[in-house]
Amino acid sequence: MTTTRDETIRAFLAAAGWGEAARRPLAGDASTRRYERLSLNGRPAVLMDWPSGPDAPVAAGRAAYSRIAHLAEDVRAFVAVGEYLRGLGLSAPEIYAADIAQGLLLLEDLGDDVYGTLIEKGAGPAGEPLDELYRAGIETLLRLQVSPAPATLPVGNGEMHAVPHFDDGVFRGELDVLLDWHFPVVLGREAAPDERTEFHRCWSELRPSIDAGPATLFLRDYHSPNMLWLGARQGAARVGLIDYQDALIGSRAYDVVSFLQDARRDVPPEREAAMRALYIERAKGELPDFDEQEFLAAYATLGAERALRLMGLWPRLLKRDGKPQYMAHMPRTVDYLRRNLAHPALAALKTWLEAHVLREHA
Repeated sequence: MTTTRDETIRAFLAAAGWGEAARRPLAGDASTRRYERLSLNGRPAVLMDWPSGPDAPVAAGRAAYSRIAHLAEDVRAFVAVGEYLRGLGLSAPEIYAADIAQGLLLLEDLGDDVYGTLIEKGAGPAGEPLDELYRAGIETLLRLQVSPAPATLPVGNGEMHAVPHFDDGVFRGELDVLLDWHFPVVLGREAAPDERTEFHRCWSELRPSIDAGPATLFLRDYHSPNMLWLGARQGAARVGLIDYQDALIGSRAYDVVSFLQDARRDVPPEREAAMRALYIERAKGELPDFDEQEFLAAYATLGAERALRLMGLWPRLLKRDGKPQYMAHMPRTVDYLRRNLAHPALAALKTWLEAHVLREHA
């Protein structure tokens, strides 16, 4: 007789000693993962339910986007990266129980003080100014980046997770999201072959800026929905981390611009500039071989690349996944793109975008 997913989950919880826990669903994200909040005799926990498997294909005859972009397709990467982060003294959730084959994890509950909610309120839960939360976020990145990027990480079941690089496959796959989805859904037409060629040519010229400087492990989605304020802890541990399973090896600038150009919440230019300056000031003293101008070029380049990917992701979520709410982030994303295009290294890309994309976002 076939075992249902719910029966598998009940057996997992029972074996972990949580079979009698009260369960209620937690709001999901743009992925196929599902979460529940558990309570047992006053003790909280979170259930992650993640059956293995790829993302939906981008288009007929092409590989799944998760394969192209090195997105994790099961819990192994989450377990491996989480253990590494905790080893650095960072606040990834402790794993209480795991069934890796079934894609089930019982996790520490880091609470409800999500950065996005606190930013919207304008202060931390105990009245902490937002700048304190942002400073802690910068401190967390510095703690992560001071260590050499790990090539492999143990999963804990005898397997090793090979940490992917931000290679050309990821790079080109992310660029194509704009062409594959923003053009037909927002602009109302397919991107012409010559437009695709010229767009990728612009980025071939920018790629050296992304690869410059020492590589680090970056978490990829280091922004307000995936960060929780843990004010009772100290230093970098005050930032709770989730959704880090897609971590890659690449530029130090990636997570900094992801944080300071938050896709889900407005970051005023003044705060972005102040926190970027704080990062640079501390990085000069704490990170080996840090070059400010090299970093600023990578920051603007990756900021533009990330914004363009999101400008394709929002329409994809609308059209393919039936999630129209994400389109509300489009104006903010375009604003971040324009900030990055002010860097002189992006002049050719700016010209192309103004001719083919940005005139629709005046």
